[in-house]
Amino acid sequence: MIISQEILQQFESRYRAMLLNSLAGTKQAVLVGTRGQNQGVNNVAIFNSLIHIGANPPLWAFIFRPDTVKRDTLQNILDTGVYTINHIAVEDYQKAHQTSAKYEEHRSEFEACGFSPAFLNDFEAPFVAESPIKIAMKFEQKIDIALNNTIMVIGSIQFIEIDETLVGSDGYVALEKANLLSCVGLDAYFKTERINRLSYAQTHSVPEVK
Repeated sequence: MIISQEILQQFESRYRAMLLNSLAGTKQAVLVGTRGQNQGVNNVAIFNSLIHIGANPPLWAFIFRPDTVKRDTLQNILDTGVYTINHIAVEDYQKAHQTSAKYEEHRSEFEACGFSPAFLNDFEAPFVAESPIKIAMKFEQKIDIALNNTIMVIGSIQFIEIDETLVGSDGYVALEKANLLSCVGLDAYFKTERINRLSYAQTHSVPEVK
């Protein structure tokens, strides 16, 4: 079967979105925590578009869909300049999925979905207490993508809370040991499982299993 761009454009919009989103494959699922500047409501929402931009400085990004409707997470980030990224334990997948529901602005997704807000190191934005790995982020740049009106938000990592047993001597973080959630598309969830790690690829040798 060949699906041309012309055929893609003829598909019903939700079908097309599901097809292309799931075709992109497995991605890390994370919860983004923010706090409203005006009413002080703690907000948390699931995202699957986390992107590693670089390590020096330590930058991560993620994507917002077009802001044709009010996006509390985006507005909170722009208002306060801080937010958190929280990895999700596999057993919390249903609660994490529920954070994508469109709750009223004054309603906290933490409370509505059964998560607990936590505040660490006097950081203004809330972390997810149940998260195995918590990352504090500072807003750095907003990039409007004119091609489809989506928005990329880039932030710098301020600090990380993680079990030291997950971090190897070479800096590798064994996410599979933390039993973390990944996803495909907008509604399919998976466990993280490592096959193997390989040595640095070189032209004169075959990679070895670490």
